Amino acid sequence: MSDSAALAGPDGAPRCPWALSTPDYVTYHDEEWGRPVHGDDALYERLSLEAFQSGLSWITILRRREGFRAAFAGFDIAKVAGFTDEDRERLLVDEGIIRNRAKIDATLANARVLAEWAPGELDDLIWSHAPDPAGRPAPRALGDVPAVTPESTALSKALKKRGLRFIGPTTAYALMQACGLVNDHLEDCVAR
Repeated sequence: MSDSAALAGPDGAPRCPWALSTPDYVTYHDEEWGRPVHGDDALYERLSLEAFQSGLSWITILRRREGFRAAFAGFDIAKVAGFTDEDRERLLVDEGIIRNRAKIDATLANARVLAEWAPGELDDLIWSHAPDPAGRPAPRALGDVPAVTPESTALSKALKKRGLRFIGPTTAYALMQACGLVNDHLEDCVAR
């Protein structure tokens, strides 16, 4: 990552530099990224989208998010767990999503695993890996933001041990950032 500090956005307020390349990013950064997300279905959606993002730019996923929501029944775990082989074939040709067989298969398999969990269990497991915010100084520049942490490695291992797929430590950390388990908005960022 670059060592860029917060930069002035379209309204003059300082923001994380990654958020300034498109209006979609500014909105996502200001209204969603880093804010706490709770609920099994909501976290399953974020976990799935982070897996789809692996190897791609987040803007690619962000701009197709409504297509993903339509294709995967709003990321309702119970509904996706009931998807059939015909649904899988439909997903593989759906132009509204990323048509990656391994990522689609992981999303379906993860729903089947999560459907067996008790309500709130995914939320509890993910949030149990949130680090103590007092032990994390605010990053001053993008270079201060890690890609992997001991907590994301532990979260990845815990999810994999419980049968979830396509969730490595880097993807787990991106999930932690997006869902507010960590606050990686830069020190001078208006969204911090």
